[in-house]
Amino acid sequence: MNEQLTHMTKEVTAGKLTRREFMGKAAALGVSAAMASTMFADAARAAGPKKGGDLKFGLFGGEATNSLDPATYASSVPQTNGKQFGDLLVDVAGDGSVETVLAESFEGSADAKVWTFKIRKGVEFHNGKTLTSEDVLKTMQRHSDENSKSGALGIMKGIESMKADGDNFQITLASPNADLPYLMADYHLIIQPDGGLDNPAAGIGTGPYKMEVDEPGVRHMYTKFDNYWNDDAHFDSVEVVAINDATARTAALQSGQVHVINRIDPKVAGLLGRAPNLTVHSTPGRGHYVFIMHVDTAPFDNNELRLALKYAINREEMVEKILRGYGSIGNDMPINAAYPLFDESIPQREFSIEKAAEHYKKSGHDGSPIIMRTADGAFPGAVDAAALFQQTAAQAGIPLEIKREPNDGYWSEVWNAQPFCASYWGGRPVQDQMYSTAYLSTADWNDTRFKVQAFDDLLFDARAELDNAKRKEIYSQMGMMLRDTGGLICPMFNDFVEGVSNQLDGWEVNANQEMMNGLISRKMWFV
Repeated sequence: MNEQLTHMTKEVTAGKLTRREFMGKAAALGVSAAMASTMFADAARAAGPKKGGDLKFGLFGGEATNSLDPATYASSVPQTNGKQFGDLLVDVAGDGSVETVLAESFEGSADAKVWTFKIRKGVEFHNGKTLTSEDVLKTMQRHSDENSKSGALGIMKGIESMKADGDNFQITLASPNADLPYLMADYHLIIQPDGGLDNPAAGIGTGPYKMEVDEPGVRHMYTKFDNYWNDDAHFDSVEVVAINDATARTAALQSGQVHVINRIDPKVAGLLGRAPNLTVHSTPGRGHYVFIMHVDTAPFDNNELRLALKYAINREEMVEKILRGYGSIGNDMPINAAYPLFDESIPQREFSIEKAAEHYKKSGHDGSPIIMRTADGAFPGAVDAAALFQQTAAQAGIPLEIKREPNDGYWSEVWNAQPFCASYWGGRPVQDQMYSTAYLSTADWNDTRFKVQAFDDLLFDARAELDNAKRKEIYSQMGMMLRDTGGLICPMFNDFVEGVSNQLDGWEVNANQEMMNGLISRKMWFV
């Protein structure tokens, strides 16, 4: 039997035997389906990437209000769209290092204040225009403009000046920042022709796939761009379908209608993983499911009330019942042990009915309902998590009222608009980027309205500090400040739980964002 199996695997590697044929012959030899599937995958991988085929995503996080303008990306479908048609200067690899994309190379000055990116030659936009350093400059200028409402605005604030010089794009910072290359990997900073100033939502970039269909909240279709500069994408076409309902999303993967889904409900992840035609991948990282309060809006402008709500949430229960173990408890700050320079000595906030009741009494709240908005589309299990929160808050005498909102429009009408709601963050590669995007006073995505000059000063001090031990101390102070006075209630850090058809190969672990940092359509292929 061993000789027969060896011969069969060689035929797979040579492309002479399909998966179905291999599985059938292996079954006839008495090999289990699980073992046969592993053997086939190993043999297919040995053959290397194959070209061709039509990849289909079925994704949570798509709305009718979505735009292809990279500045606006706030949920999964838009972020995935950006990875199809666009490229960044640099990106973050699975090992946490910065890898070059449209920048052929980069280097910083000795004091980390001046950073120069050499722009790759011979790169073409989908409209036929050749990429230049001017396109990079104009792109960065657009995201630096407050009128753009860019999600990257916060990380652009530390830039003193920028210029295009021949093949180089140069950034001069107001103060040193050793993490600047990581900031340039922000998924909003897709390089567009002339910076996208004329039509930022045109969906034109230098990426591997060219936009053909744009139906926000429904589907997006892309075909392989013939003049793509790289060779790291293998499909003929990519279709991104918005499927916000978890049950429908799972069914689409099981039936083969789609090849990849995100945000698998932890309640079904274990069972789904037993299916013979797919694999469930769980990747721990920096993503976090949260409840956010606007600290400048009553009654949340009262820190005693904010502390009451923070003590009233049972983090262990949420990780157990909502995440089913696919994650870890949070500590009311957006940083966990997955981040470099994390301070593990920061005390963990514990669930305490007594402390919640004590702070609530000190707040002097009038006892009227405290309205928190949520939706299925906020994060998987968000409605159930809100119900658990309501129950434990009631034990402390806190009148939490849950208002369920429609999924469609949640990220434009509720998040970053209403004073108390459920939300999620995918995290960022380094602490500076996470804090700059969501907690710097001037950040457009400061969704808790936490605007504290002392915090901003610490952030700028950390950027200028090249001694990692000292930077860690500064980040620790920032974390404690947010934990104790901020508007973030962070009960849990979620794993990225995703389902991938076994027709695909090439999976890599990359915890920087979901779905291999959005690179599935570039890194995987059909076996």
